[in-house]
Amino acid sequence: MNAAAAGGGAPGPWGPPPAARPGGDPGALERALREVAPERYEAYEGMLRALAEGQVWMLLWHGSAGSPDAQYGNMDVSGHGYAPAVTSPEQLASSGWARGHEVISGQEIAASLYRTRWGLWLNPHAPGGGVGIPWADLRRIAAGLDRLPAGPLHLSEPQVQAPQFYGLLEHQALEVRAVRALRRAWVRPAVGEPYLAIGLELYDTSPPAVEAVRALMQRAIAVAPEGLAVSTVAMGDEYDPVAMWMRANARPFFDREAAGRPPVAPYPAQAYPPQASYPYGTQPPPAGPGWPQQPWPGYPGR
Repeated sequence: MNAAAAGGGAPGPWGPPPAARPGGDPGALERALREVAPERYEAYEGMLRALAEGQVWMLLWHGSAGSPDAQYGNMDVSGHGYAPAVTSPEQLASSGWARGHEVISGQEIAASLYRTRWGLWLNPHAPGGGVGIPWADLRRIAAGLDRLPAGPLHLSEPQVQAPQFYGLLEHQALEVRAVRALRRAWVRPAVGEPYLAIGLELYDTSPPAVEAVRALMQRAIAVAPEGLAVSTVAMGDEYDPVAMWMRANARPFFDREAAGRPPVAPYPAQAYPPQASYPYGTQPPPAGPGWPQQPWPGYPGR
């Protein structure tokens, strides 16, 4: 990756560089890391919050901070790519890293890495191998942790009985020109309450179309069973884990074209191929001869 594009000494595309950001406890991330362990999802969420509010020292395999040829390091763990980082100047010293580094906010590096499905590995030199943060969790940091469900997600076909809700959705979806198909899933996040997700496959994502779909969902939710939490998922979001699961596993309960209704939009809907599964949460320590590992080719960029 061209590291200069994600941070460095000049303002990046997601705001000012870390030094210009107010507040933040510089020791919060390291304290949170010490609490992380398998199955301790609340502790893992606390670590993600500390990363979102803090900064990391990215290890550069090539170049120096702010230079056009700067590249982050590259780790492969169980077939998934991660860029290594450390959490303080002290950790940088103890890592023995002799090449360049770049200080960047957690928000910025999360927004940069997840778009190419790269994760972030914190303190890989530490006893036990450090902590890996998969790209799906970096996406949550970039979008706002409270806006997206906490993994690992347990996804299944909904068992809730809501005939009036589904009936109204199907009936009115015929009248909303933008809607091609509707899918559904029952989502149980690791932290928080379960909910019903409705996947929206649209012909048109212009503001008028989105507003018409929003109004449709509001009308349907008004007749949903009491206490049922409902959320919508854009099937066109290639990074959303619920949409990925529904594309692979959930048949539409409303399909305009399967019902013999011709497309009504000026262009056809995009086809979404099945997506592979992805990791969530703490990953096992990297295998190999120890730190530093064999030379990395560098994060390949966006």
